[in-house]
Amino acid sequence: MTWNSTMSSGYSSLEEDSEEYFFTARTSFFKKPQGKVSEYKDVEKERELRTEFSQKEIRLKIEHYNSQTKDHLKMTLSSTGVYTGFIKVQMDLRRPVTVHGQTGTGGTVIGDAFYLPQGVTKTLHISSNNTVRQVIVALLDKYTVVDNPAKYALYKRCHREEQEYVCKLADGEQPLFLRLVAGPDLNTLSFVLREQQTGEVLWDAFSIPELRNFLQILDKEEKEQEAAVICRYEAYKQRLQEALKEARGPSQRI
Repeated sequence: MTWNSTMSSGYSSLEEDSEEYFFTARTSFFKKPQGKVSEYKDVEKERELRTEFSQKEIRLKIEHYNSQTKDHLKMTLSSTGVYTGFIKVQMDLRRPVTVHGQTGTGGTVIGDAFYLPQGVTKTLHISSNNTVRQVIVALLDKYTVVDNPAKYALYKRCHREEQEYVCKLADGEQPLFLRLVAGPDLNTLSFVLREQQTGEVLWDAFSIPELRNFLQILDKEEKEQEAAVICRYEAYKQRLQEALKEARGPSQRI
């Protein structure tokens, strides 16, 4: 299956969001994640699911998976041993993305930078052969994002003993296999798309149009912050003047 055919298929009706979710954010794209989250940086320690199964074992696991799922997002096994199914990926991007813009002749140009709302979920129909890197590319294509896919990473998240654990997946991992082994429960396993955690922003990885978009966003946020500060102190000044008038009133009458 190709990603183009996936994007144009009827499975898009299962998605929980749409292009109207794009909006310009008011928060800085350097904002750090909130809450207590433990992150496994060593992917090799999270390879316990790297078990090879026979086609019979896969079929039994799919039957068990389908019996547990509470929605119609079931898996299907083909005669070749390749199976297809659905995964949900939460978009947790904290920096703006650059999307395609339309020209008058139908061509595409680099558009504005937008923030995606945190927590929005995308549903993808994939096969057991699709890798993490292909899933990332498909997600960016669905949002018409033109940024380099290497800037993003797919993480798996699980909850153990009331603690949330997050682990970065290698590009060659197969998300549907992980979904099958973990079962349909999203508390047991869920997927999250984030920016690469490099410790600092690698500005060389961004194109000139992207950098210009960042500057425009920063200029806008700076003006909004400046206006907010001026408004706050104008209100404070007005209250002080009113307080002074009240304080001077009795003395002037004496």
